[in-house]
Amino acid sequence: MRDTIRFLKAGEIIELQNVGPTETLLDYLRLTRRETGTKEGCGEGDCGACTVAIGRMINGKLVYQPVNSCILLLGMIDGAELVTVEDLAQDDRLHPVQTAMVELHGSQCGFCTPGFIMTLFTLYHAADVEKSRKTVTEWLAGNLCRCTGYRPIVDAALEACFRATDDAFSWRANETKERLQFLADSRDIFIGDDTGFFSAPSTLDGLAALYGQHKDATLIAGGTDVGLWITKHLRELPKMIWLGRIEGLDRVEESASGVLIGATATYAATENAVTQISVDLGELWKRIGSKQVRASGTVGGNIANGSPIGDTPPALIALGATLELQSSEGSRALPLEDFYLEYGRQDRKQGEFVTGLFVPRLSSNQAFRCYKISKRFDQDISSVMGAFRFTIEDGVIVASRIAYGGMAGTPMRAAGAEKSLAGATLDDPSSWGTAMQALLSDFDPLTDMRASSDYRMETARALLAKSLMEISGTAPEDIRVLARREADNDRAA
Repeated sequence: MRDTIRFLKAGEIIELQNVGPTETLLDYLRLTRRETGTKEGCGEGDCGACTVAIGRMINGKLVYQPVNSCILLLGMIDGAELVTVEDLAQDDRLHPVQTAMVELHGSQCGFCTPGFIMTLFTLYHAADVEKSRKTVTEWLAGNLCRCTGYRPIVDAALEACFRATDDAFSWRANETKERLQFLADSRDIFIGDDTGFFSAPSTLDGLAALYGQHKDATLIAGGTDVGLWITKHLRELPKMIWLGRIEGLDRVEESASGVLIGATATYAATENAVTQISVDLGELWKRIGSKQVRASGTVGGNIANGSPIGDTPPALIALGATLELQSSEGSRALPLEDFYLEYGRQDRKQGEFVTGLFVPRLSSNQAFRCYKISKRFDQDISSVMGAFRFTIEDGVIVASRIAYGGMAGTPMRAAGAEKSLAGATLDDPSSWGTAMQALLSDFDPLTDMRASSDYRMETARALLAKSLMEISGTAPEDIRVLARREADNDRAA
């Protein structure tokens, strides 16, 4: 058992004993270390002003990823290297990213600039990325410039980030790896007492035992949702159990039949695997939050959260995913759609936790489509999320799995529409009409700040029609705005 967290910063190993269960990394940097280069903006992981870089060993390689320090708990950086904007310049020599930002006038008022710098620092150290404006804008989607100075920032990224690394971090990479390996251990972390603590078990058995004793504790994986409970809801969460140190819980195992995703596997870690299942699924992953969110946020957390507007559950339900749960009393599996009982309530017993899920691959006679509808393309919550898997034989739909988010109190299948599509033919759109009508009975969506009930229903019906049109042979660029735009850009290039 260890009663401290340990991490690396500026080449120094730091060990902290007094770590509060809800103390954020941003508060530690600004209030304790007085390193105020990292700015406090939205406090919810949207604006990127608080971006820092976290370095970890991933598959034997030192990888730097951007994270939002405002919603990341201090205890969650145990075993990692922490890099802030104060660490970049060496001996009065600016980092190459900083130099490019200065020379190309990328810095505007300066409030958001450190966050941009840190995201670009991680791009500078990224491997196997294509040099393009698209790459840069995807990387910077989680950073907001309040002075609308994006063009010179993108120019600076193109100038600095796609060349051989030549900075202090690359020079001492081997030393950093050795220190991170030294920090890695298999001891459980427990800081506090039975009335309040930050804990990080290292095994599933340890987690089951601890959670069995403290069923009122909060489980946290990536913190992209629980962090907002702290910064926005101002909840008192005296007992915090972080799952990030449990060996094997971050597994991503691909097989001929499907992909097994551990509960703490991040969106970033699973993106390639889910893209192999479906290109649509990979595109959905890219629209979940930002680079910062996807580096921290976990698929398991999105599922366990149970939000009716979560992006992954409808797609995974349509694919027929199976959920794994465990407690001190044993483990069990169930179809993902059966996990959601009603708004705010899941089929999870006291002391039980999600350990992973299995996502099957499509068979040769199956087609899958999914669509996220939101007001903004990047970093926005869905108004409606639709996912569709069709099993087809000789041009006839013999089975369907249709799931929506944003249409009910939970992610939910459209049972009536599925039944009505049985026997429909792809070359006869008139045979789809009963399924469109059945959606009216399958759902009674609410009206809220994101969309009206009528909008949600019409959109749901349109998405079903779009999916059927695409698998019937309609080119995506004819009915997808972004696909058409990208096709035009390719032709122009």
